[in-house]
Amino acid sequence: MSDPCSFSSPSRCVTKHLNLHLRVDFRRRVIAGTVELTVEALEDNFSLLTLDTRDLNVVSVSANQQPARFTLASKHSFKGTQLDITLPFHLSRGQHVIVQVVYETSPSASALQWLTPEQTAGKKQPYLFSQCQAHHCRSMVPCQDTPSVKHTYYAQVSVPKDLVAVMSAVRDGQEEDPEDSSRIVYRFRQPVPMPSYLIAIVVGALESREIGPRSRVWSEKEFVDKAAFEFSETETMLKTAEDLAGPYVWGQYDILVLPPSFPYGGMENPCLTFATPTLLAGDKSLSTVIAHEISHSWTGNLVTNKTWEHFWLNEGHTVYLERMIGRQMYGEQFRQFKAMGGWKDLQDSVNTFGPNNPLTNLVPSLQDVDPDDAFSSVPYEKGFALLYHLEELMGGPEVFMGFVKSYIQLYAYGSVTTDDWKNYLFTYFKDQAEALNRVDWNAWMFTPGMPPVKPQYDTTLADACIALSQRWTKAGDQDLDGFSESDVKTLSSHQLIEFLSLLLHENPLPLTHVKKMQEVYGLNTCTNSEIRFRWLKLCVRSKWEEAVPLALKMATEQGRMKFTRPLFREVFNFNKYRDEAVQVFAAHRTAMHPVTAGLVAKDLKVDVSGTTAQ
Repeated sequence: MSDPCSFSSPSRCVTKHLNLHLRVDFRRRVIAGTVELTVEALEDNFSLLTLDTRDLNVVSVSANQQPARFTLASKHSFKGTQLDITLPFHLSRGQHVIVQVVYETSPSASALQWLTPEQTAGKKQPYLFSQCQAHHCRSMVPCQDTPSVKHTYYAQVSVPKDLVAVMSAVRDGQEEDPEDSSRIVYRFRQPVPMPSYLIAIVVGALESREIGPRSRVWSEKEFVDKAAFEFSETETMLKTAEDLAGPYVWGQYDILVLPPSFPYGGMENPCLTFATPTLLAGDKSLSTVIAHEISHSWTGNLVTNKTWEHFWLNEGHTVYLERMIGRQMYGEQFRQFKAMGGWKDLQDSVNTFGPNNPLTNLVPSLQDVDPDDAFSSVPYEKGFALLYHLEELMGGPEVFMGFVKSYIQLYAYGSVTTDDWKNYLFTYFKDQAEALNRVDWNAWMFTPGMPPVKPQYDTTLADACIALSQRWTKAGDQDLDGFSESDVKTLSSHQLIEFLSLLLHENPLPLTHVKKMQEVYGLNTCTNSEIRFRWLKLCVRSKWEEAVPLALKMATEQGRMKFTRPLFREVFNFNKYRDEAVQVFAAHRTAMHPVTAGLVAKDLKVDVSGTTAQ
């Protein structure tokens, strides 16, 4: 099957290994690179290698050290540019060739974010980080940029002496750059085959602290001790995951806390999970994101979706595994509570896209669709809801986790489609085929909107949140004196998040109510980003003008898309402040990650040049 998001032809040949030489140039904001791809032919008479690129300047190409002709096709809107390399000889099926490409990235490469010293926590040194998922690796390395192809890699990275480089691989030493004594070369090896979207690089004024026998946290020194505290349970989570899913094969499990503009909560790059500083709540309450990224070590990194249309295989299973880790660590009620919250996130995504939007299918068609535009909580939460539904049908969490572990072992080191997964499900549970045949597979997989079955979750931990939210929605102005600080004293931060989420699913509260809520609960001073985000959304929706600058501040002082996009949308929908939302975005746009900036621009109906489209 072909990958609609890639030009490369993985049915004709596959990359087995990449050898990278990268020189990071902060002044010009480019990486000068040489990559040697070890490619295996899958057919006889093979002589045309097609690679994915985007905005790369290709200098020269050779095959087994002989010059090779190459052509670059015209640029596609989101797929980039097809690079066709004509080998100076033909290969038979099973033969290998080493193709060397010398190239340079563009300053606007979509995988790379170059930060000025002012955009970092330390304010003294520049910083570079990559984000290759889903299809951005091609702007950093010419490659077969499809998750259906997995390869090992080795890398040598030359950076200025006062900076440190880390990658999604095991560190393999460092030395002074033989060509330039003001630089250091860091070496890395990744012996486990993985897809191109998991290649990651970070260069900055980094420090690290050991937090476990196979884990360190890395960040600028401003965040490093906070991060070491916040993620101190990492080894417990890793061991819990191993008990559930089998041995951890990647060796090291480090966490890198990025500068605030990182667009995601976390990114599961092997050996080096990326995390947003918005997780540093000070009370470890948001460290479940790390349980999610740890889970990806099995579902996503070890067993990978074959194309982005099957993204739910990565994310649905990872959410399932993350919540099983939560169950082992904090009990079944906690898992049920998190699953309820996930169902609400799914409703939000379906409402945002529209219930008939084909991108809310569990398995969407991405023919001519930019995978960035398809990104939402649908694959995560609709995927989880399906797995939870099957768990209930097949005999409970222990029984179903047995299937998940077996599926991981069967497909480890490979890439799979939904059909592969479903066929194995029917094989594993062959004695219960009748129950499986009653599942409305078409409604789950290929029908937009909410799933056909709503699970009944245990509401024990949610009941207090539901009761308090109903008190607020039913209260008249004369009842407001009945609220006090003690209402929320016994609620965990997870429950406070749920309380605010419930209010966001109702009609906007009257302005008098949100003002009273601030008076008794003091939520403006809360540093937990998940609570703060929902609180500010609630305030802006209730047209509290004093909250607008706070919402825009949160939208711009960090760049996590989960927060930044909805906060801008809320202010934009407050008619009086629509222009201000656009102006603040324009002022901060260059500090944002390119993917985030592009999506916020769409949300605010701003065209590429920065003016509001009429």
